[in-house]
Order: sequence, then C-alpha cells, then structure tokens
Amino acid sequence: MLRILLKDLRRRSRDSTLLVFALVLPLGLTFVFGLTMGGGTPSARYGVAGPSAAEFAQRSGLSGLKPVAGAAEARRLTEGNELDAVFVVSPARVEVVGSVDAPLAVQVAREVAESYALPGGGGIPVVTDATLGTRELDARTYHAAGAAMFFIFFAVLFCVTGIFEERASGTLPRLLTMPVPRWSILAAKLLGGVLVGLVGMVVLVTVSTVLLGARWGPPAGVGALVVAAVLAATGLMTAVASFARTAEQAANWQSGVASLLGLLGGSFFPVAPELSVFTPHHWFLEGLAELRGGASILPALAVLLAVAALTLPVAAARTGRMVTP
Repeated sequence: MLRILLKDLRRRSRDSTLLVFALVLPLGLTFVFGLTMGGGTPSARYGVAGPSAAEFAQRSGLSGLKPVAGAAEARRLTEGNELDAVFVVSPARVEVVGSVDAPLAVQVAREVAESYALPGGGGIPVVTDATLGTRELDARTYHAAGAAMFFIFFAVLFCVTGIFEERASGTLPRLLTMPVPRWSILAAKLLGGVLVGLVGMVVLVTVSTVLLGARWGPPAGVGALVVAAVLAATGLMTAVASFARTAEQAANWQSGVASLLGLLGGSFFPVAPELSVFTPHHWFLEGLAELRGGASILPALAVLLAVAALTLPVAAARTGRMVTP
C-alpha cells in the first residue's frame, strides 16, 4: 500500500493543475477580495442611531444607512435579522450592535467604526454589544478560510478521478495482477486524497497567516477542524465520483457539487444562511468562529466527522467495484 501511495503522491506533485487549485487560486482570491472589497461584504444591511448619527453617516462613507431610533431599537432589529449591524454613535463612544447570524458583516462594521473613531482626535472607544460575544472571524481570515475550504474540494477531486484514469490507461488492471490486497489499493487512493488535502490546507493556513495577516486561532483547534474538513471533503467527493462511469463524468459531477456546496456554504460571502447549515463549509467556518471566541468547537467537529463517517463507507463500497479484477 505504501508503494502505491508514494507513487500517487509523486505523480500528483508534478500536476500543475492540482497546484493551481490547491494553492494558487485560494491565495490569489483571498488577496483579491482583500483589495477589491476592502475586507467588506456585499449587500450588508447597516443602520445608525444616536446623537452623532448624522456626522457618522457623512464621515463613514457607508451608503444606505437606515436611521434607527436608539439602542433598544437597534437590538430589536439585529435580533430579528432585519439589519446586520447598527452603529450607535455618541460624542463619547461608538457602539456596534450586531447580529450573531452575520459575523462577517459585524466585523466589517467594527472596522468601519474604528476608522471613524481615529480621526476624531479624542480617541473615543469602540465597543461591541455584549450580547454578540466574540464569535467572529475578521475579513481576511474569513476569506482565507472560505477560499481554502472551497478549493480543497477540487484538490481532492483530482486524486479521486485518478482511479478512473488508471483504469482507462491500463495501469489499474496491471496493478490488480500483482500480489496486493484489493483493499490496500483502494486505501492508498483514498489516503492519497486525504494527504493532498491536508498538505494543501497546512500550506494555505501558514501562508495566509504570514503574508495576508489571517488569524486562524489556536493551532490545536485549527488542526482538528482541518483534519475533519479534509476527511469530509474526501468522503463526499469520492462518493459522488463512485456513481460516475468515466473520469470526465466524475469530474463534471464533482465540480458541480463542490461549487454548489461552496456557494451555499458561504465560502466567499454569506448567500443563504438557512441552507448553509447543510454544507461542510459552514461548519468549518463556524468552528473557526467558535474557536476565535473561546467557545467549544465540538459541534462543528461532530458535524464534519459525521459527514466523513457517512460518506467514506459509501465511497469505499462503491469504489471497491472499480478495483475488482
């Protein structure tokens, strides 16, 4: 099994397409989002209240701010998800009242509030509503983590479709004539996908931290989430591919599923919060946010590992027929 695994890894290390999807695209998109969006999020819904509301609206540069009567009204609107965040502005301080369901928009609101407070000369404090807690990722970390999770599904994809390619080229039939257990061939293929995903994620976490200023959190917690996410991605992509007949068909199906899950899961920005909970991407980002706030990541880990536990046996059983003499 080890020889098969090493052969696959050597072959994939020379695959420029895998390098692009695993490293270049996620890092490039993170950098581009940081420049073009300024760490922002599209279609965020903000409001403003307080005696200095008019001055804030003029100096902040935000358009479409909804006037809000006061702090109590701000909490009602954010708790009801009618607004993502409300700036309660006074000469003494700026308070950001945010919705727990829009962590990225709230983080952006906090950054806007800090930018407003600095030129004031008085150094007025910026505070966040105590009910919100600290379960938020900053914009750079959100974009880096979202892009990493999105493209890791494609990195795993290339390893899974290798089974079809080897069967078509005649490599797999020759391998089956050797005195090697069938299970070891399948295990080597799946383990290869997991290792490629893990290496890609480790490099992305390291590079985005050093070059882009992403703040992922404590290494142990991040490592646990990364391992669980890669296992879930490998299981899902292999299970999808196992229903295909050719490498092209498998790649098309996997690309469609990976893209749909990534978009619904909010890999780049929140799209459908009510549907995102059905994707591994949401739970990976949720786990990082919980880690950032010092809360337990066990629920996120449990969901990711459950996805892996449900899909890997299906993938192994169905893919096993491909390595039958």
